[in-house]
Amino acid sequence: MIAMADPAVKNRTGMPDGWFASRSAGHYSHAVALALLSPFLVLLLLGFLYPIAYLVKLSLFSPQFDLSHYRRMFEEPLYLEVMLRTVKVALVVMIASFMLGYPIAYVMARIKGRLAAVVTVCVLIALWSPILVRSYAWIVLLQRNGVINRVFRETGVTETGFKILYTEGAVMLAMTHVLMPFMILPIFAALRSIPPDYVQAARNLGAGPVTAFVRVTLPLSLPGVFAGSVMCFILALGFYVTPALIGGPGTLMAATLIGQQVTVLLDWPFAAALATMLLVLTLLLVLAFRRVLAANRGFQGVN
Repeated sequence: MIAMADPAVKNRTGMPDGWFASRSAGHYSHAVALALLSPFLVLLLLGFLYPIAYLVKLSLFSPQFDLSHYRRMFEEPLYLEVMLRTVKVALVVMIASFMLGYPIAYVMARIKGRLAAVVTVCVLIALWSPILVRSYAWIVLLQRNGVINRVFRETGVTETGFKILYTEGAVMLAMTHVLMPFMILPIFAALRSIPPDYVQAARNLGAGPVTAFVRVTLPLSLPGVFAGSVMCFILALGFYVTPALIGGPGTLMAATLIGQQVTVLLDWPFAAALATMLLVLTLLLVLAFRRVLAANRGFQGVN
């Protein structure tokens, strides 16, 4: 009769048996799990943690400890204005992506057959298209002699056309188009995981379609809303190509400003301070947003 190994008993290496042996073939020992995770941990350390640590060090020690780069952001109105504009644009894009993307995700989760495949392909094509191509497409649409202004002139709305390109509204519109698939797909996955019996039970208890959606479907889809909102918000904060092509000097955003500090002015410590401040701001806003959504019962599934 084979006796089970006591996890508290140490083997010849001095490590508990649980590090090298497992009581079930369906579970990995600690040593095997650590060995399997080691490539990811090394990649995380070299590709994420080390660059961020070096970025923070560069902003604080150049060469000795100095907070002048951070004081400069608050003393000069331009940099604070750029940061606030970046957060405002990211929030507007996130809200617009939710307002436009939730109905599409709802339709994708409810329809079946060939129509569902067509809608899914349309969303995925928008996701797979290069950002540069989509940005230039919006330039063609929004420029002074573009498609939209041509329609306005032909219908008699205006004779000279509107200035749409190189405005903050154009940047928000183009960024919403680029980022909307990142909102649609998580919400679609959350809606597909909701059993239809829940809504049917609410309808049988006397709830109307709107009440059943507000009281059942929407709360249970909040994990997808949170995931899509976080992705859209973080990606919008760091957007570089679309604001640089579609926005003008009056719509300067943080990523473009950091790029100018690095490539034009060669002020690496100040660029590192700007990037660090943007990272801290992102973490604070994401944590605050998560705390707000965590108050809803439908969000407990991700805790």
